[in-house]
Amino acid sequence: MPAQSEFPLVFESLKSILEPYAEKLTVKSDTKEAFYLDAPYSEKWKKELYFASTHIKKNYVSFYLMPVYMYPDLLKGVSPELKKHMQGKSCFNFKKIEKPLFEELNRLAKQGFDRMMREEYS
Repeated sequence: MPAQSEFPLVFESLKSILEPYAEKLTVKSDTKEAFYLDAPYSEKWKKELYFASTHIKKNYVSFYLMPVYMYPDLLKGVSPELKKHMQGKSCFNFKKIEKPLFEELNRLAKQGFDRMMREEYS
């Protein structure tokens, strides 16, 4: 079992998936244990919309991606391996770096971002 000492590396790897969106979104938290992004204010919902975040927790590193909750059809093509890391409807938990799954999360984040911008802000 990977040691918690690997969690900062896992966190940085997951954070790198979200960083490209930081210039278009609002960074709500950027610490060594949490990185959190909100989408702009939505007239439809009358608030800023949560986009995604990653957090170091006690037993794993979590990656939350709200577009998969808002648009569950985004998960249709997700691999069984990535689904094994899901907890709830929009959270993925990791204990170690899993490059193929992180690449899949990267694609999912892009699809989610594009969909959110199109459907909530057009």
